Amino acid sequence: MASEHQNPGLDRLVGMWNRRKWPAILIAVTAFTATASIVLFLPDVYRSTVSVLVESQQVPQDFVKSTVTAVAERRVQTITQSILSRERLDSLIKRFGLYENLRGSSSPEDLIQRMRGDISVDVKRTEQRGPDSAAIAFTISYSSGDPDTAATVANTLASYFIEEDLRSRERQAGSTAEFLRSQLDEIQKKIDAQEIEVSQFKESHLGELPEQRDANLTTLERLNTELMLSGEKQIRVREQKAILDRQLANVDSNSQRPDAAAEKIARLSNELADLRRRYSDKYPDVVYLREEIARLQKNLTDPVQATAETAGMPDPYVLQLQQGVKSAEAELRVLAAEEANIHKSISVYQGRVENAPRREQQFQELSRDYSTTKEVYASLLKRYEEAKIAESMEYRQKGEQFRVLDAAVPLRTAAAPRRAWLVFVSLGFALGLGAATIFVSEMLDRSFHSLDELRSFSRVPVLACIPQIVTKGDARASRLRFSRVMVSMAVALTGIIVSSYILSHENHELVALVAKLGGSSGP
Repeated sequence: MASEHQNPGLDRLVGMWNRRKWPAILIAVTAFTATASIVLFLPDVYRSTVSVLVESQQVPQDFVKSTVTAVAERRVQTITQSILSRERLDSLIKRFGLYENLRGSSSPEDLIQRMRGDISVDVKRTEQRGPDSAAIAFTISYSSGDPDTAATVANTLASYFIEEDLRSRERQAGSTAEFLRSQLDEIQKKIDAQEIEVSQFKESHLGELPEQRDANLTTLERLNTELMLSGEKQIRVREQKAILDRQLANVDSNSQRPDAAAEKIARLSNELADLRRRYSDKYPDVVYLREEIARLQKNLTDPVQATAETAGMPDPYVLQLQQGVKSAEAELRVLAAEEANIHKSISVYQGRVENAPRREQQFQELSRDYSTTKEVYASLLKRYEEAKIAESMEYRQKGEQFRVLDAAVPLRTAAAPRRAWLVFVSLGFALGLGAATIFVSEMLDRSFHSLDELRSFSRVPVLACIPQIVTKGDARASRLRFSRVMVSMAVALTGIIVSSYILSHENHELVALVAKLGGSSGP
């Protein structure tokens, strides 16, 4: 009784254990047997991993810029979606005979989803340097019940990644060059059309173009000079014609006077003397004047013959004067026609000069569009040449590419499940469940188990305490009940173990679930 007063709490726990130990033990053993057998019967899962390095471009980007602008991480994500497509995974399942034990109970789509769950791609990144982080390597893992199969499939997936990346880069580089080529063709057609338009504009406005303005002004100035010279020449010709007309009139009036021949000889002698000072005696005009003077002198000495000759033939001097007048009139007509042509040309060139500003504006618009198109063409041509070089670099595999750093090897140590840790967790769960059974049973039990509980419940004095009397029959019945409980427990545990085997054997989905729980609660 002294110990009860010294540590009542411990005595109470001991009493609870004595009263509820068998139900708690049975529940704890049952729970531990169920969870531990499930863990022990789970199939082993082997995981093989391939490390793939992202090699940078071998040719310096200062010399050749790649047309594949997507960062490695995005390319890996894109290729992952392609590799995990239904067609690719179905071919892998058939090629390596995967999931043979599930073929009868699962549809092809379920097998593909199962394989997607067994594949994992992990991208390793460098330090953050902007909105995107540059990937330097990534790993490809595959889980299977057979270590050799896991390694083979992982290496095959890595080869798929490398091949798909090469094809993707070549396809993107080729499509970029082809797109630029098509754009160049379109721009070339536009340039040809604009060149035709510019040529037609020049032909239809010939002489009014901006570059011809200075030539038009020079021509206009020359035509004005020619017009002025033509006017001056006409004035001189008119003056000469007037002189010839007066001379001809004087000849007609003087031909009737007797002294006309003497005066004519004197005038012709003066002209002859003037010509001899400048020309020789064989000059035609000198010869003509000398003969004319001789004829006139002869006429003075023989008036009868002179009269007959004069009556029979015209005076050569008069004929010369008449010819000079006709020549002057013809020259005046020619000069007038030339003046008219000059006026017409001046009008044409004046119109060209006046239309030059408007044509210049129209031509500038055409030239600006043409120059812009030419600049676009030159820019596209430069980019096209760069794209062709980049395409050649990709076909020669000199650009950024994937390379297997560490190939997958068969691992004989299972990656899942973590049996030791899970058994330890199962034991803790069973013990906790047994303890919970004891405390819940005590909370639901309304009976009294000690005098103190009875005295605390009622104020009626307790006169005596009679201990439990156990007869031989009661002991024999108790042992019989215990035997029946043990047999039932053994049968139940056997059933639990068999059920756990049926549930856990080749249940890879349960392995994945337990692996997640073990990873989240593991040490």
